[in-house]
Amino acid sequence: MSFDLSLPVLVVDDYRTMARIIRNLLKAIGFNDVDEAADGSEALSKLADRDYGLIISDWNMLPMTGYEFLQRVRASERYSHIPFLMVTAESKAENVIAAKKAGVSNYIVKPFTAETLRAKIEAVLGSGAIATAGRDELP
Repeated sequence: MSFDLSLPVLVVDDYRTMARIIRNLLKAIGFNDVDEAADGSEALSKLADRDYGLIISDWNMLPMTGYEFLQRVRASERYSHIPFLMVTAESKAENVIAAKKAGVSNYIVKPFTAETLRAKIEAVLGSGAIATAGRDELP
């Protein structure tokens, strides 16, 4: 799939500091169009208002978890095509398996660097524009 760094990205995390960290890592990679949602319910509202090229969601959130949000996204004809990265502090095999079965595009374990995030995004979107953009600006 071809893409560009102007793709709008939706970051979903109930911990605002982590959402800001992910936003800053995305900026270092070259993405500038980044929206945030505090949970799956808010994210579904944002999805209804805008087309996103990538979703990056935390697993552990309330009231709707990232896993439940993933299931809702994949069950929707309108949103099911959107690449979805799941972020979590836990690397439990059963969670990874459950997320894969639910249709997650890729999985990333906290803490992670811009390079790790870049690699995960490249894996789901392809290496085109992202391979060289922002390399000198990585933290």
